[in-house]
Amino acid sequence: MPTTRVDLHVKVLDETVVRRAKAAGVDVLVYAPHFTRLPDIRERAAAFSDEDLLVVPGRELFTGSYRDRKHVLAVGLNEGVPDFVTLDGALTELERQGAAVLAPHPDFLTVSLTPADVEAYRDRLDGVETYNPKHLPHHDQRARRVADAHDLPQFGSSYAHLPGSVGQVWTEFDADIDSATALVDALQSGVSRSVHHEDGTGHYRHRLAEKLHLVYENTWEKVDRLLLSGMEPTHPRHIAYDGRFDDVAVY
Repeated sequence: MPTTRVDLHVKVLDETVVRRAKAAGVDVLVYAPHFTRLPDIRERAAAFSDEDLLVVPGRELFTGSYRDRKHVLAVGLNEGVPDFVTLDGALTELERQGAAVLAPHPDFLTVSLTPADVEAYRDRLDGVETYNPKHLPHHDQRARRVADAHDLPQFGSSYAHLPGSVGQVWTEFDADIDSATALVDALQSGVSRSVHHEDGTGHYRHRLAEKLHLVYENTWEKVDRLLLSGMEPTHPRHIAYDGRFDDVAVY
């Protein structure tokens, strides 16, 4: 039976990332950078795809406000969806587009779907992340309990904000996935899969580096975005969205 190694969530994409992914035997990367509109993600994903590595565009949506962020990972979008809309508004739009919808890092800090959210929207979710390098062991255990409680498929990702993390974690699907459509189909149909990650001191160092980056991301970088940068490209009231999301915007 053919299998496919997929890293379902990376934030960075360059030649180093591609080289590390191929060296680790990863076949598919889902590229979902923060605050970047879908056409730009698609263009970069296409530029780094080749016959040995498929890069699939994704969007990690920041639903809700900065104080109450609930991240949702979408794969297979046809049209752009902004950040800072209500969770229900985002999920309704993703359902309309037929995208696969994943719950990254559930119940993690203040940036995730809670167990109550997963229960409420269980029928709209196609998987729950149960391992990434930013997690501590109890986060992984809690995420597995959430997935098991609602009989949702599990997945792991490098959640790489740093190139060195790529290849450290992957989800292996019992399917031949050679296109974005095939990946969406595998996610939505519940194809059998298993979560894998490296071990040892090298993996520990990568996990530590990602955790330190998380501290940076939620201190100075967050202040910069809130106070200095102005309107995000993915703000729902940005001209790019032509007012289509005004009724579910939280800002």
